Amino acid sequence: MISKLPRWVWAGAWVLAFIAGMVNVVGFLSFKQQAVTHLTGTTSMLAAAVARLDYAGMRHFAAAIGSFLAGTVISGFFIQDSTLKLGHRYGVALVLEALLLCGAVPLMEHGSDFGLYSAACACGLQNAMMSTFSGAVVRTTHVSGMFTDLGIFLGHAIRGLPVDGQRVRLCFLIITGFFSGGVVSAVAFAKLGYGTLYIPGGLTAAASLAYGVSFMRRSKGRGVGG
Repeated sequence: MISKLPRWVWAGAWVLAFIAGMVNVVGFLSFKQQAVTHLTGTTSMLAAAVARLDYAGMRHFAAAIGSFLAGTVISGFFIQDSTLKLGHRYGVALVLEALLLCGAVPLMEHGSDFGLYSAACACGLQNAMMSTFSGAVVRTTHVSGMFTDLGIFLGHAIRGLPVDGQRVRLCFLIITGFFSGGVVSAVAFAKLGYGTLYIPGGLTAAASLAYGVSFMRRSKGRGVGG
């Protein structure tokens, strides 16, 4: 339940959405000009490649989808729980995401598709991790669901039906984080190029450190394990 999420999870959701917004803009501004934080468009491009019998395109888009999926598998392997439970595994997942994002930079600078795959894997890992954080009510790497929820709640409000204020707040939180990250990324890309990914990579590493410190403080004397 959203109402039961601790305050630090709300802050973390905004930061992770900001990171995803940065990564996705780099994907759009890259040599492939494609989204890497979600799979809707990539799946459509795969379908179009299949229809055209474009084997190179089929391999590329399938690899991008597989990379995102691999990230979710990694998250599931390390975190395991379906609801929020403090433990060092979240810190490990964040470190892995940071390594994947930073590792994507030299690959993309050399025009390698594996840079995009690395970034997609990082985003899959993040999205699955945050879903696990919240019991599958939070997605930080795309905003379609958030805009859909806002529209539903607006329809409810027009009809005089009760609206979940916490969910509305969460929608705005994710949307503003994702959008802000995109703006920062577009500005940074003009100066840093693919090195822009070092920013979300560094932020993810910092989030891992902050989480680790918070976990140690909360678990001290409580016997909370990972």
